[in-house]
Amino acid sequence: MASEPKTLQDAILYFADADNCREYLMARRWANGVICPTCGSDKVSFVESRKVWQCRTRHPKAQFSIKVGTIFEDSPITLDKWLLAMWMLANCKNGVSSYEISRAIGVSQKSTWFMLQRIRLALQDPSTGGKLSGEIEVDETFIGGKARNMHKDAKARRITGTGGKDKTAVMGILERGGKVRAKVVPNRRKNALQTEVRKNVEAGSTIYSDALPSYIGLSPDFEHHAVDHAVEYVRENVHTNGLENFWSLLKRGISGTYVSVEPFHLFRYVDEQAFRFNNRKEMNDSDRFDLAVRQIVGKRLTWAEVTGKVGEKPEAIN
Repeated sequence: MASEPKTLQDAILYFADADNCREYLMARRWANGVICPTCGSDKVSFVESRKVWQCRTRHPKAQFSIKVGTIFEDSPITLDKWLLAMWMLANCKNGVSSYEISRAIGVSQKSTWFMLQRIRLALQDPSTGGKLSGEIEVDETFIGGKARNMHKDAKARRITGTGGKDKTAVMGILERGGKVRAKVVPNRRKNALQTEVRKNVEAGSTIYSDALPSYIGLSPDFEHHAVDHAVEYVRENVHTNGLENFWSLLKRGISGTYVSVEPFHLFRYVDEQAFRFNNRKEMNDSDRFDLAVRQIVGKRLTWAEVTGKVGEKPEAIN
């Protein structure tokens, strides 16, 4: 078997072989040997003619493929196309559109869009249990369509003011020298923002924010310093420049690559950018892809869920 891919060109050649796809996923999903995803038994045998495993324990779904129990489950799209799409999304700094990947892998744009939403689910940071500590930046921004890109009727109807009107609020919490956590929030009021701070930051940490009044009241539990952006952006160590960098990357991807993102789906694009941001320094493209693949298990996203139509009659996907 050829050595594992280090570049996109390597990946195209390597994953063109279906056996390589299966072996690569097996090594990351079942490092200690294949186990049945239904019952957990390790008494399984490989059925070469069908490229599936057979569990020796009697139960429904005793036969299973590498896709079962992952974001790939029930997808007729072959693994070579799935893995190339994942490589590109995990590593393209400003994201990559479903139209571009559709042309690259030969899958319809609609199906590619659904694939990317499932991959974004895998990119979610699983380590949400622990809290950030040390020096912490907190900030928020608004994501929404630009009036100059809209038809004049839509412009008048949707964007009738400035600031956050008709836009979606996103809050970011950055541990300096560590990771960022970003989340769509209902508003910029005190309850919404401080709830996220207390949920994600250890008491006693030093927090840097702008002068938004919603952050007033953090001082009893945190050492809080604020910088008034109407006067200055940096005062010695007091600034939110780390998060401003993240916001610029997020908005560049949404405005330049995806162009239009519905508020209902925005959190997935935030998760995507946070994944690349958090793994940008100490990982190369191969490492980021490896990490993404290790996070595909136990995550399932149906067409009804991704379109907000749970309970309705399923729509056919070409």
